[in-house]
Amino acid sequence: MDVLTLSRIQFGATIAFHYIYPPLSIGLGVLLVCMEGLWLKTKNPVYHQMARFWTKVFALTFAIGVATGIVMEFEFGTNWATYSRYVGDVFGSALAAEGIFAFFLESGFLAVLLFGWNKVSRKMHFFSTCMVCLGAHFSAIWIVVANSWMQTPAGYHIVGEGMKARAEITDFWQLVFNPSSMDRLFHTLCGAWQAGAFLVVSVSAWYLLKKRHLDFARASLRVGLTVALAASLLQLVSGDFSARGVAKNQPEKLAAFEGLYNTTSNAPLTLIGWVDEQNEKITGIQVPGMLSYLAFSDTHATVKGLNNFAPEDRPPVQASFLFFHGMVGIGFAMIAIAALGFLYFRHGSLPERRWLLWILVFSVLGPQIANQLGWFAAEVGRQPWIVYHLMRTPAGLSEVVKANVVLTSLILFTFIYFLLFAVFIYLLNDKIQHGPDDADLIPSGKLALPVRND
Repeated sequence: MDVLTLSRIQFGATIAFHYIYPPLSIGLGVLLVCMEGLWLKTKNPVYHQMARFWTKVFALTFAIGVATGIVMEFEFGTNWATYSRYVGDVFGSALAAEGIFAFFLESGFLAVLLFGWNKVSRKMHFFSTCMVCLGAHFSAIWIVVANSWMQTPAGYHIVGEGMKARAEITDFWQLVFNPSSMDRLFHTLCGAWQAGAFLVVSVSAWYLLKKRHLDFARASLRVGLTVALAASLLQLVSGDFSARGVAKNQPEKLAAFEGLYNTTSNAPLTLIGWVDEQNEKITGIQVPGMLSYLAFSDTHATVKGLNNFAPEDRPPVQASFLFFHGMVGIGFAMIAIAALGFLYFRHGSLPERRWLLWILVFSVLGPQIANQLGWFAAEVGRQPWIVYHLMRTPAGLSEVVKANVVLTSLILFTFIYFLLFAVFIYLLNDKIQHGPDDADLIPSGKLALPVRND
């Protein structure tokens, strides 16, 4: 394989592995705020036990996420040096903002969250939990802003010519609020909330199946299912906003998502199918007019097809179609699972329905797979551009890095990441098997000594 293909595989694999952990950290941060807030409000010791247990899981995901994220920063300078030189002033400002607004906030309060249970007041610890949660969200904000600028550039101009040409910021807030950033941020955060919530649901359902830690499992399941259902429904709304934005700002990407070759009014929405790229048609189940309606709120609206664009400007169609439809299908499945679990839990019959408990155990995989497919769809659908309509992907490569060097580092990274994932699964399983500590079940209305009582 050539250096371009290897570099794309390496960067894609690096981000795909890293992207397992930040959504879990963001989602678990929200759950921790809910659990600790419920403890402060109700004084129910089970909520204190829940907050202590899930804080340990949060710390594990946070640590692995930080370790795997560092590599990506270096790859911008090694494999994609030309890209970094061209957009470094723009892209770098968003990454710098992440360091200032996210890392400092998280690191400043993380130690209090992890080790301050017996050293600071209840309110101070809850405040620290909120700040860590906010810092995790700030990190998502700036990363999504940077990536969205690559999708829909705004607030910049090009200075210099030829190899000296580079993008400079003209309006920082136009960069932040570029045409796709807020829709994509909402969509990304909903996916992260789902990832954290369904992890809590999965472990809690496992405890119910094994008849262990029953009070803990019921209380944890109540919080997890509530957040999971809310996040899944919000994800449906955010997905609609995001798709409308794609129709407006990146019409060739939308056409690839739906395998639409000819510009069409009353354009059909494909529910399930397969793209015949050779004959430029879709085989599958379609709903006439639904794509036009979802994109433009009018069943007779015209949707641009791929044939409206030069062949060299079209994204890979089959991959874009499958990634997008896989993400959407899983999204609807998550709504159904969360709603079913929530209804049976409210009726008090969930512990008796082992088939549903097993579905909830494996539901943790749904948001993770959907998040990966969504990211693949967004990035593959932007091709052949590394920065939309500004720089093609091959032009962003480093000039001096050779294919054999990239291949060697790809093999080493794959091996190391496999080991890291094995360590993560081992430690996570160890915490789950150990379960919550009975010592964290403090008497109702009191604090575990020697916590301050102010």
